[in-house]
Amino acid sequence: MLELTPKIFIDGIEVDFINAGLSQQGTLKAGQLDFTMPTATGVGMNFWNREVTFYMNTSDAVPLFRGWIKRVKENYNQIQIHAEDAIGYLIKGGEAETAKIALDDINNLDGLTGGAAIIKAIELSKLDNKIKTDYLGDTNPIISTSKNPLRGTSTVLDIIKTILSVAVNTDTLDLPRPNIAKLIDDGTNSQLVLELEADVDNSVISHTYNEYDNITNLNIINRKVPTVIIVNGNGVKGTFTHESAMDALDRSYLEVNNKNLLSPAACKSFAQEIFKANLKIQYEYTFDTFEGIYLPENSVIRIVTGEDEYDGNYRVLGKNISFSPSSYKMSVLINRKPPTLAEYIGSRDN
Repeated sequence: MLELTPKIFIDGIEVDFINAGLSQQGTLKAGQLDFTMPTATGVGMNFWNREVTFYMNTSDAVPLFRGWIKRVKENYNQIQIHAEDAIGYLIKGGEAETAKIALDDINNLDGLTGGAAIIKAIELSKLDNKIKTDYLGDTNPIISTSKNPLRGTSTVLDIIKTILSVAVNTDTLDLPRPNIAKLIDDGTNSQLVLELEADVDNSVISHTYNEYDNITNLNIINRKVPTVIIVNGNGVKGTFTHESAMDALDRSYLEVNNKNLLSPAACKSFAQEIFKANLKIQYEYTFDTFEGIYLPENSVIRIVTGEDEYDGNYRVLGKNISFSPSSYKMSVLINRKPPTLAEYIGSRDN
């Protein structure tokens, strides 16, 4: 195990802590840091909305977490602090209510590319002081918001998800890939960036794990699988229902659009393929390890166990780290299958 010296700072000032936990689940979920301080450390401090940075080691140039304090619970000898990263601001704007903007014929995102529309949405929500977009880039392929103009009051997060949902790369016809948004840190600010979801079969392997050297435990997560799938084609519709799966997995609905389909039969066939693809990714995995602290979301790792059921390449979704000033434990959340358009659509319903 690496010898690391975790450090936590509030507004740039290092603070003593007793224990802490970091949760980074990816897929546009807020990263969260919870830590406990001795009461003496926080005497006279106003904690609300103060910036928190967490470095896993003293030599790190950028923090593993940057966020802002949202909750404080204090008693006579301890202070419990909960902080959320910039995605938390994207979701709630720093308040109890979800961050929203109103779009109409005057104030809107019309005529912009996906990347430019995301930048403007963040600016309109007044969150650009927390979420920087200097390295955002654009979707691949580049899309325009003119085709389906957004109107009404929408959450910033929903706007981003809507834009990403139509930006699917089809350079490889048998592996359509969606775009994702995630946070990186430039050493000073949290930056939102766009990139293609990793192709697990052709990406560079960031790390290799096996059950003898660096996996201490493996857990399986059973995802919800849609059993009734409705596909809207070009003026036609088709539905696929898997009766036996419904008995085993319960009734779960998914409705998608594919304007390239011209007949009810084609829609039903496509719905069946969506069901098969989602069944293949029914399981996600977490494993406990002591390696991979700095693995970012969307990186690709390899698992070697000697069992075909588990061996292969996986995409990193997120990780959890629990630590004290002198020790740490971590788990990594991964999924196995390379992303397909059907899997991407299905993931939006889970």
